Amino acid sequence: MSTTRKTTRVRNVKPLVITPMIGSLLRLPHEVMVGRMLESLQAHGFQVTMTELRVFLFPGPDGLRPAELSRRCDMTRQAMNYVLASLERQDLIERRDGADVATRVVHLTARGWRLIEQIRECVATVEGEWAALLGKERFEELRQTLHELSKQLGKVN
Repeated sequence: MSTTRKTTRVRNVKPLVITPMIGSLLRLPHEVMVGRMLESLQAHGFQVTMTELRVFLFPGPDGLRPAELSRRCDMTRQAMNYVLASLERQDLIERRDGADVATRVVHLTARGWRLIEQIRECVATVEGEWAALLGKERFEELRQTLHELSKQLGKVN
């Protein structure tokens, strides 16, 4: 017995070209920035993971409750408590009692503030590099546009 196979040829099919949409265009530079922050922090003696770094991203954890940080970092409260315990062991934060006994609040230690300073120094360096690539005027337009969008979305004042 022989079997015959039918072969279907698709003619004149052009490959689909996918261009990045705005979500990707925002994410890709962010990934570069986060990678540079981690490298810079590690070079300056801060051995934080990417998950731990998320706690320190703008506007930072100082004065916030762990539950708020867990929402901001999109993780469970249990996972955030694990992350905060690690940051406490590294002397970057401390959890203190809040206004009432049931409330705990995260505060940066002196070492935690130095970590924030290092992050900001790194970001300023990267921004300078990007301004050189795009030109200062275009880079400033980009910054202003993103700031305006962030304000409209209720993410910054």
